[in-house]
Amino acid sequence: MSWLELIAAGLGIVAVWLTVRQNPWCWPIGLLMVLLYAWLFYDWRLYSNLLLQLLFAGSQLYGWWQWTRGGDQHDGRKVSRLSLASLAAGLSMGALGAWLLGYLMANHTDASAPWLDAALTSFSLVAQLWMAQKRLQCWALWVVVDLCYVAFFVHSQLYLTAGLYAAFTALAMSGWLSWRRDPALRYAP
Repeated sequence: MSWLELIAAGLGIVAVWLTVRQNPWCWPIGLLMVLLYAWLFYDWRLYSNLLLQLLFAGSQLYGWWQWTRGGDQHDGRKVSRLSLASLAAGLSMGALGAWLLGYLMANHTDASAPWLDAALTSFSLVAQLWMAQKRLQCWALWVVVDLCYVAFFVHSQLYLTAGLYAAFTALAMSGWLSWRRDPALRYAP
């Protein structure tokens, strides 16, 4: 465990807590966290997770814009549900991304867990996109992904990071419950 890992974990908790509360400051704080984790994952040779953090850096900027300037009136996104077709398309893209990235990592790097790391990376990107768009289903996907990450990091003996993802799981469950009560969702057509 390093100070860098501890700081990144603390920023992560704050960022997700702010996300649950729909506070747009979750995005710049999240940007700091993902940049620190990119460095850590490089050191740990978890290259898919490194790539994920770099993509998350871009998605932090996208999410901040969506939450403050997106939507029909350009006054920020409101919580909404994905249609069944959009849900299926997102999950299919996650599966395709997992296969493609897993193949690349398994055949062209010395990644320590190429297939699992790639699958978690791909589905994390789907969940992150849905979160930036304030889609309720992002939280259900985050619960599944975060639980898998807990097991993965325990197996990798990265216990602080496993604890962080356990906290993320609890926050994702809280996000699901909180966003389900959002008036914008209840009165949406």
